[in-house]
Amino acid sequence: MKNLGMNDLRKAYIDFFGDEKGHTILKSFPLIPQDDESLLLINAGMAPLKQYFTGEKKMKNNRATSSQRCVRTGDIERVGRTERHGTYFEMLGNFSFGDYFKREAITWAYEFLTGKLEIAQEDLWVTVYYEDEEAYNIWKDEIGINPDRILKQDKDENFWELEVGPCGPCSEIYVDRGAHRAIDENDNAPGNDNSDRFLEVWNLVFTQFNRDIEGNYTPLAHPNIDTGMGLERIAMILQEKDNIFEIDVNQDIISEIERVSGVKYKADNKYDVSIRVIADHAKAMTFLVSDGVLPSNEKRGYVLRRLIRRAYRHGKLLGIEGEFLSKIVSEVIEAYKVEYEELIYNKDNIIKVITEEEVRFQHTIDSGLERLNSLIDDMKSNDQTVLDGSEAFKLYDTYGFPLDLTKEILNEEDFDLDEAKFNEEMENQRELARNARKSDSGWSLDNIITDGINPTEFIGYDILSTEAQITKIFDESESKQSLNEGQSGIVVSDKTSFYAQGGGQVADTGYIYNDNTKVKVTDVQKKNDVYFHTVEVLEGKVEINQTYVFEVDKERRYDITRNHSATHLLDQALCDVLGDGVKQAGSLVDENKLRFDFTYNESLTDEEKRKIEDIVNEKIREQLSVNKQIVSFKESQEMGAIGLFEDKYKDKVRVVSIGDYSIELCGGCHVNNSSEVLIFKIVSESSVSAGVRRIEAITGKKVYELLQNQKQDLTEIAESLNAKPNAIIQKISSLKEEIENQKDEIKRLRSSSNKDIYKDLEQSIENKDNLNILIHKFDNASMDELRDYENRLKNNFDNLILVFASVIDNKIIFTVTVDDNLTDRYDAGKIIREISQIAGGNGGGKKNFAQAGGKDISKVDDALNKAREIV
Repeated sequence: MKNLGMNDLRKAYIDFFGDEKGHTILKSFPLIPQDDESLLLINAGMAPLKQYFTGEKKMKNNRATSSQRCVRTGDIERVGRTERHGTYFEMLGNFSFGDYFKREAITWAYEFLTGKLEIAQEDLWVTVYYEDEEAYNIWKDEIGINPDRILKQDKDENFWELEVGPCGPCSEIYVDRGAHRAIDENDNAPGNDNSDRFLEVWNLVFTQFNRDIEGNYTPLAHPNIDTGMGLERIAMILQEKDNIFEIDVNQDIISEIERVSGVKYKADNKYDVSIRVIADHAKAMTFLVSDGVLPSNEKRGYVLRRLIRRAYRHGKLLGIEGEFLSKIVSEVIEAYKVEYEELIYNKDNIIKVITEEEVRFQHTIDSGLERLNSLIDDMKSNDQTVLDGSEAFKLYDTYGFPLDLTKEILNEEDFDLDEAKFNEEMENQRELARNARKSDSGWSLDNIITDGINPTEFIGYDILSTEAQITKIFDESESKQSLNEGQSGIVVSDKTSFYAQGGGQVADTGYIYNDNTKVKVTDVQKKNDVYFHTVEVLEGKVEINQTYVFEVDKERRYDITRNHSATHLLDQALCDVLGDGVKQAGSLVDENKLRFDFTYNESLTDEEKRKIEDIVNEKIREQLSVNKQIVSFKESQEMGAIGLFEDKYKDKVRVVSIGDYSIELCGGCHVNNSSEVLIFKIVSESSVSAGVRRIEAITGKKVYELLQNQKQDLTEIAESLNAKPNAIIQKISSLKEEIENQKDEIKRLRSSSNKDIYKDLEQSIENKDNLNILIHKFDNASMDELRDYENRLKNNFDNLILVFASVIDNKIIFTVTVDDNLTDRYDAGKIIREISQIAGGNGGGKKNFAQAGGKDISKVDDALNKAREIV
């Protein structure tokens, strides 16, 4: 058997089928499928070639070969724990699009394995579909494989098909790696998926039928060949390695993980798993980013994010502090640059993207892991095996902790998750979000057809009062000639100064009037450039084809424009403080506040919020001119304008620039100078969903009102503390010191009281058959007090068994302590489970100490009597 490095092995395969067998050599396609929406990522060698197999595309030469890079995450939990599972791998393949068929595919596969790779025939086993006599006879009569080593298998094992379309039997080739790798005496032939002895290396698929929707199989006029051999698997066999992680291409990668972590590979199996996971995931993330995938919360972006986060977590398990993946990724690039030179050109971007995601996740995993570990400890203490889905949702929503990571960590501890409850909480949040997005106008424009209605001219950026003619009136969706006093409806005019809701900005309100009529405008919506004003007639009568004054509520509009311009300043300030990776994820601007959603994985620190506030207020004080101009979309790109929904803009777009600081595409209303915003204050920062944060802020007079309210609160607090407002902090410090002194005195008195209790406990110990036994009930003793009594008694008595119960706040605490000398006869965990169940509780622990809770305080004495009976 020839020992080849992976790069040499790849080349040997490509040269064999390309040069010697006349196949077109294909360079690996990107991991992002091209023109194939059905596939998230390329996961097999034939995946990019579907259109050639179906005949939609043609090659000059109807045979091809490639080494296709692939990513699969279906078995992600098995990565690192088995010899052959990886998320990233390369699939060697040779393909025939109606050219050659079974004889050539089988013969060439055998020739490559035994001739080029020098694998002995006696080490090969094959499987065939039990009805495929043609393949069986080729292997037996033409290749000369011993019939005992040709296994006929059923359809589930050796027939490839989808619901409809091309399909056919297949033949798998196995290599016997030696009896010393057998898992038991029955591991003497392929067929056991857990076998380390027999490894499937090559699958030959003979696509010769077409299956219709009724399940009928019709022979294809031009049958195809699709083969796949795992490059890492065959390299492992040739290099006689224990698993795919130890082949030559991985050696420097693993060495770098050893160096960064200080953990030696193959010193501890627990750490080996983490090292393998990091090595595998580093390869997958490197190629995903190189091929254009970016971390996100959906689709292929989520695959990448999950891989980065899993690798980072396994780094934590190895004791690595801070970001480290860039070092591992650099080794991946070195290992693969021979075949994939694009990795060299993309190196800086690959490292930047992965490092930024890693940094984002650091705080998430630290705080999330701390919380999850606390929950796991509670579950162990209370003898529970299923985590409440609400807690998992809180981890996801508050800490940005991925659900799959929560499930994985729980599984490592043999715990389960109430996923139904998690999904219920998730749906509740989505419903809240949906409701928040709904307009509160009460009117629906869905049934109003705009055909035949002239567009409305909007002149309201600078003109807040104008005369306009009403052209249409609707009562619900029914067209009307007029609306009378007390009636509500919708009016359309030839022009308007009222801004229609859009781009995150609420609609204007105000009045439509003339000498005899007064109409209140409560909402404005736009459809196909027609403005629909929701109105209530307060006085008189409103009629079509009549002219009225349309007047916007000026003060409200000014407050809205302050908040909208402040939103643009906030958007840029977030990038300045948190990095350019921050992206807008939605906004709402009204007269009272601004709300801004953005992509970020962790809560902002007080320092970050202060920096953001300072930057926005600095730009307000700089009195920056706010310019609005209509330009072509191309010109806006050259200006560097950003926009959340660029695809919704037309050829001509409106660009709003606040000095040279902020340039955005925006159709909303703004101040003319940044100084008009007056002042900016963040009032809250929270999580909207995993990976999305929300800031709510106020400007102008709302900040003044907030300061006035806070001043009033301080005055009332000062009065309640009997202190002056400027002396509140000193007063609170004094009271805290007084409270601490009182706590110390209470502790001293309790300790004194406990001494008396301890004497009583000593005198209550029974000695029987050389055992010191104490079974006792306490009132209002805390867990700390119980442990204190236990420790003191253990110091003074040998062969001690303690069973304590304390009733506190209508709940029961049970503890059982067993001297280490007695654990071969007595098990504290078993004792506590039995007695706590009597009181409607549960718990557990080790043989020498266990604790539990109880609900029925009336059963305490029964539980302690049971303990006495057991002991």
